[in-house]
Amino acid sequence: MTFQMRRATQDDLAFVRTLTCQNMLSYYIHYELLWQDEAFDVAWAGRENWLMIGDEAALGFFSLSRDARALYIRELQVAQAFQGQGAGSWAIDQVIAMARCDGNPAVRLTVFKNNLAKNLYLRKGFVVQGEDECFLRMQLDISTSVL
Repeated sequence: MTFQMRRATQDDLAFVRTLTCQNMLSYYIHYELLWQDEAFDVAWAGRENWLMIGDEAALGFFSLSRDARALYIRELQVAQAFQGQGAGSWAIDQVIAMARCDGNPAVRLTVFKNNLAKNLYLRKGFVVQGEDECFLRMQLDISTSVL
């Protein structure tokens, strides 16, 4: 499958909110956190959002923010039907390329401790920088070669 991306628009909000809730609700329940559509919508509005497309169908998205220290992956969601087909790895490669192009020194993200996506991040060269009761904070220094 060939992947592409395009800037997400307000018209994509319902799709990405539903996808994120479907993918993340079990983690929220496990850690006794409350999912709130309104909180998702507020966060979405303040981020750089990209829709992932494969064979002309939306299959996921990623959301970014940045500061002088890093480019942050705030969300990376792939629809369950498309997981395990390289879309997540491809998306990370796109983010790393953006960070390199913009001169960001690192890419950072946070992942639930029990989320298997952490294995993908580790394979891509991210290193655990810290943790709390729910999350691992991970970073890839841009000087690191990408796998």
